[in-house]
Amino acid sequence: MAVDVGGGKGGLKADINVTPLVDVMLVLLIIMMLIAPMLQQGVSVKLPQASNTEDKPETQDQTVVAVTSDKRLYLNGVPVQDGDLRNQIQTLMETKTEKIVLIKGDEDAPYSAIMNAMDRLREANIENIGLIAERKIGRGGGGE
Repeated sequence: MAVDVGGGKGGLKADINVTPLVDVMLVLLIIMMLIAPMLQQGVSVKLPQASNTEDKPETQDQTVVAVTSDKRLYLNGVPVQDGDLRNQIQTLMETKTEKIVLIKGDEDAPYSAIMNAMDRLREANIENIGLIAERKIGRGGGGE
């Protein structure tokens, strides 16, 4: 929709130019597409495999404690000291309606580190604890 002001060929045109807006929106879209998967990854842990697993959708409301192979603890992707886990989980769970904590233990993490994290959760009065595992694929596994 163009409107000629001034009546002549060299007059002003009151026209909206959307090209810069489209350029900016495309750049923002590309940035979001590249960054979104990085935000959801959390802590990189090599999960153990199990044949009897159930797919659960990942949500932002989930509380995940990750235990790495070198016994480091992460609460929702944030590094936590072993002694602070109980207090931080209690503070975090005060506002949550779903009082379930998932443990994402590395396959090479010592069994004692996983049990230590579970002990801290029990000290924080968390009774519903789940373990995250990869689905076993191939023979004997419950694969697709």
